[in-house]
Amino acid sequence: MDISDFLEPIDLREFPGTGESTGQARLGNMIRIYSDAADFPDFTTFDIALIGVTDDRNAVNNAGCGLAPDVIRKYLYKLNAGPHPNKLVDLGNIRTGHLVSDTYFALASAVAELVSNNVVPVILGGSQDMTFANYQAYQSLGQIINIVAIDPTFDLGRSEQELGAQSYLSSIILNQPNYLFNYANIGYQTYFVDQDALKLMKNLFFDTYRLGIVHENIGEVEPIVRNADMLSVDITAIRNSDAPGNGNASPNGFYGEEACQIIRYAGLSDKLTSIGFYEVNPAFDPTGQTSHLVAQMIWYFIDGYYGRANDFPFKREEDYLKYRVSISDHKEEIVFYKSKKTDRWWMEIPLPMEQRIKYERHYLVPCSYRDYQTACENDIPDRWWMVYQKLM
Repeated sequence: MDISDFLEPIDLREFPGTGESTGQARLGNMIRIYSDAADFPDFTTFDIALIGVTDDRNAVNNAGCGLAPDVIRKYLYKLNAGPHPNKLVDLGNIRTGHLVSDTYFALASAVAELVSNNVVPVILGGSQDMTFANYQAYQSLGQIINIVAIDPTFDLGRSEQELGAQSYLSSIILNQPNYLFNYANIGYQTYFVDQDALKLMKNLFFDTYRLGIVHENIGEVEPIVRNADMLSVDITAIRNSDAPGNGNASPNGFYGEEACQIIRYAGLSDKLTSIGFYEVNPAFDPTGQTSHLVAQMIWYFIDGYYGRANDFPFKREEDYLKYRVSISDHKEEIVFYKSKKTDRWWMEIPLPMEQRIKYERHYLVPCSYRDYQTACENDIPDRWWMVYQKLM
């Protein structure tokens, strides 16, 4: 598919000094930027592709977030490149369709083409309903996936509500045929979440992690993010003092450095193949603080990507330590694997061979040393139990 039809080139006049061979190790001088309509880059030769989305018609209380992509670029291009190859390409912005559904189709088509060529799309939104288009890309590829969202709410909306920035998850859940295996929310804030929504998450065996729990041990986020195929970041999850550029910003949320740490975990994950940043609104961000923070988050994602250890899925059994733990009154042993490369842990869900083929990306569950300790204390880790119930 020729995805150039869906993309508009970058006007370099908006970014003085960018794209020039100045010898400076800044991202703007090292990223291959699509700036000439007659010269669309061969994206298959790159590792990571930036895509802007300027459509915010389905934003809620945040009109203007469609202006964010180019503002984020202004800060991202100025950052130093770091000590990695930086095979990065900026493919410009998705052309805004006559209908929002046209924009969804264009974004889904572009993301599917990138993912199928082992290029990781980094989506610069725009409103968070573009997460639905990101999901549709995997649906078109026939790939069963896990979605992780950094978000103060679940974005389920109401049953009669149309697809939008605060209801996209319902559209994903109800979409048929369905390719969503698991959804995990990181950082929800209870006073924003309906109790019926919490019950629904539990009934669907989805994972939810309250902001206060995550604050207590940010390192426990790593296995959650490591299990994601795609990550959706709502900037509303970051506290107003660190990210004021959002119409729905609130006093509580993640600190900027916590957000950067979580995004670096995402970059390190061998499984994750796309990420999107949404709801940044320059109209509420006069000093550019929020766009600057997102640019730094993207920098950490790139840094993490080039630190990937390629230890999942398992290639050679001798690269792992295997532990078997028996639990009283539980017929199955829980089998743990620890990577000799990175000291990262996984748990195995016992499945017949035919199901292993169907769920090959899901029966090995990323976990932490704490989960192994829980099993050794004769208790089934919550992560293992949630996936086991979903597969059984």
